[in-house]
Amino acid sequence: MALIEITEETHGVMIDIAYATADNFTGAPVYGRPGCYLHEEAEPLLRRAVELAAALDLRIRIFDAFRPSEAQWALWNHTPDPDFLADPRRGSPHSRGVAVDLTLIDGDGRDLDMGTPFDAFTPLSHHGCTDHPTEVQRNRFLLLGLMGAAGWDFYRNEWWHYQMFDSRRFPVISDSELPQPMMPA
Repeated sequence: MALIEITEETHGVMIDIAYATADNFTGAPVYGRPGCYLHEEAEPLLRRAVELAAALDLRIRIFDAFRPSEAQWALWNHTPDPDFLADPRRGSPHSRGVAVDLTLIDGDGRDLDMGTPFDAFTPLSHHGCTDHPTEVQRNRFLLLGLMGAAGWDFYRNEWWHYQMFDSRRFPVISDSELPQPMMPA
C-alpha cells in the first residue's frame, strides 16, 4: 500500500482540509494536522481531473481525501448517519485512500456555487436534487462530468464526494501507517 501526498505545488489544487479545522459538521477539529493523501491508484485520477478542470479555466479545491480509520470512527461517533457517513465497521472509501471530497473554483479562487456547503447532511446535497437554481445544477453536473471523465465514481447523496470504482477491494488504513500521523496525539 502506498499513499501519495497531494500538495498544492505538486498537483495544482487548492487544499482546504475541513476536518483539520472547526469548520466541519462536528464543530471541532478531527485531525491534528491537515494531511492530504490518495492511494497510488487514485492519484492519477486526480491528476486527470485537474487537467480537465484546467482546460475550462477552473481549479479543484480539496476538502478531504484519505481519512484515517480512527477519524472515520470519530465522525461516526459524532453523527452515525449512514446516508452521509460510511459505517466504520465496513470501512469508508476515504479510509482506504480512494475517495476525495472537492469542489470547483474559478480563476479568482472562488468556489462555484453548488447550492449547499460541503458536508451539508441534507437532501439538498444529493446529486439529483433539482430544488436549486439552474446555475447550481449546471455547476454540479459540470463537476460530475469532469470527475466521471477522469475515471471517478460518485456517491449520490453528496455532490462533493468521488471515489474509485470497486473501492472495497482496497484495505482500510490506520493513522499509524502514515509517515507523520494526522490524528491528534
